[in-house]
Amino acid sequence: MVQKQKENIANDNPENTQNPTPPIVINNQYIKDLSLEIPHAPEIFRNLKENPDINIDVNVNAHHMHDNFFNVSLLFKINGVVDNQPFFILEMEYAGVVSLNVPEEHLEPVLLIEIPRLFFPFARNIITNTLQNAGLPPLMLNPIDFAAMYQHKKQSTN
Repeated sequence: MVQKQKENIANDNPENTQNPTPPIVINNQYIKDLSLEIPHAPEIFRNLKENPDINIDVNVNAHHMHDNFFNVSLLFKINGVVDNQPFFILEMEYAGVVSLNVPEEHLEPVLLIEIPRLFFPFARNIITNTLQNAGLPPLMLNPIDFAAMYQHKKQSTN
């Protein structure tokens, strides 16, 4: 998943202090996949007397592309249920290409904690707007503790 990168000698050179290489550069962000399904529309809207039960599943993936470039993806699966029937199913993969200039021992935490934290507000906005534009009740996702997700994943694999 993470490959060793060359030391950045430019940052150690006092002559380059005016133009230091930033540790994180977000080159682009994009929606790789977005799907919204309302399987029982329009009938289910008649049964909507209270807020649906919402289940949110979030995963993070990171893949080395080349040199110091990485692709980081946030994967969302959000299900709404009303009266034990599926109300909506939203799936989205929000991703971006980043270049990192950090020590090797920091690559994995930066890729799986910091980059998702930077991407999350954009992904949350897309999810909120998609649901509202579909005529569904507003949903505001709470901030996600990507550090806790990372720690949990590390403990599960060990």
